[in-house]
Amino acid sequence: MMKTNEKVVSRKVLLPFVLITSLFALWGFANAVTDPMVSAFKKVLELNNFQASLVQLAFYGGYFTMALPASMFIRKYSYKTGVLIGLGLYASGALLFYPAAVTQQFGFFLMGLYVLTFGLAFLETTANPYILSMGSKETATRRLNLAQAFNPVGLIGGLLVAQNFVLAKLQSDDVNFGGLSESAKATIRQSDLMVIRDPYVALGLVVIAVFVLIVISKMPESKDEEDSLSTWQIIKTLVQRAHYAQGVLAQAFYVGVQIMCWTYIYQYAESIGVDGVTAGSYQFAAFVLFFSGRFICTFLLRYINSGKLLTLLSALAIVFVLGTIFIQGMIGLYCLVMVSFCMSLMFPTIYGIALEGLSEDESKIGAAGLVMAIVGGALMPTLQGMILDLGGAGYSDIEILGVPEVNFSFVLPLLCFLFIASYGMRVMKGKI
Repeated sequence: MMKTNEKVVSRKVLLPFVLITSLFALWGFANAVTDPMVSAFKKVLELNNFQASLVQLAFYGGYFTMALPASMFIRKYSYKTGVLIGLGLYASGALLFYPAAVTQQFGFFLMGLYVLTFGLAFLETTANPYILSMGSKETATRRLNLAQAFNPVGLIGGLLVAQNFVLAKLQSDDVNFGGLSESAKATIRQSDLMVIRDPYVALGLVVIAVFVLIVISKMPESKDEEDSLSTWQIIKTLVQRAHYAQGVLAQAFYVGVQIMCWTYIYQYAESIGVDGVTAGSYQFAAFVLFFSGRFICTFLLRYINSGKLLTLLSALAIVFVLGTIFIQGMIGLYCLVMVSFCMSLMFPTIYGIALEGLSEDESKIGAAGLVMAIVGGALMPTLQGMILDLGGAGYSDIEILGVPEVNFSFVLPLLCFLFIASYGMRVMKGKI
């Protein structure tokens, strides 16, 4: 049993800790608002499951594209400058939804999401290692878990907005949209795209306000006095560190499983006769479990080795995913909701384990690899969408291994959790 009396956050860095922690909620909001858009775009623009999943491909693909350039930038300049650039790109991408709604072009919406996540890549690449550096190495993983605990606050806020100001107002969700005339479809489509646009435009304005707040705030900088190694030399060193290289892969699988379980909860619910707004309530319950799990796990990390706790929660997640696949009806949906509690620990813990023992210079570049791993959130949901399309546009068109394709599609999260559990076990046993 491990226990440390070190303070997680000292009083002298409390204000910068609070300011940076607020950013975790801000990108959590963007994540939660975007998840229901897969279902919304599918109905409004009459897309198949694969086309609709391109929303997640654009959203999480932006992380992969911009993470390494962001880390190189903050290595040369400062954390504060990186945050400001991130907020600027975030606001720009959100405001692009205005012309996208006017032109009614799906590609324009995807471009807005892509630019928005350029900003999120800057913010995450900056904020995570900065939080880790705000105190002793012994409490670094607990400190990041504490900061990440406020990410679900944004998730819950984003979900409430998506439920009450988007999903509940979509006319295409209330009528037999496919059976309408083209002129009637055009009218509803225009109205619904404006509904989708509004939360993003409002979000862009909020981000601009946060940008101004950061500009006028004084924040301590942590910059290396000398960059002795080039970026590519550091990358070569990191690749040879097993706990880091395997951590990046574990993080990619984790983000993929998180987005699959949160995005396709709507499709899973619809397949058993639950409407979109009610399905949002189940996602809300999942976010509450995720939120409470962050605080519970931050406390448990004081007593339990991070590798051991990661292994235990991964094993529990495997049990719930098996229930999601093989138990049809409401019990299966409850199992899917419970997975979120198990996931609460994973992102910050894998992040902290992977960067453990690295120098500050290595951590800045290493953070980029862990943020680039978020591309798992782009690739895995797309693969799951392809499984859903095997029998047609519906979710229960065919059966695979005796269950509808929407149930079977959760075999992808199952495989991801198996790898994460093996990573946690290797860390626990000191084999990497």
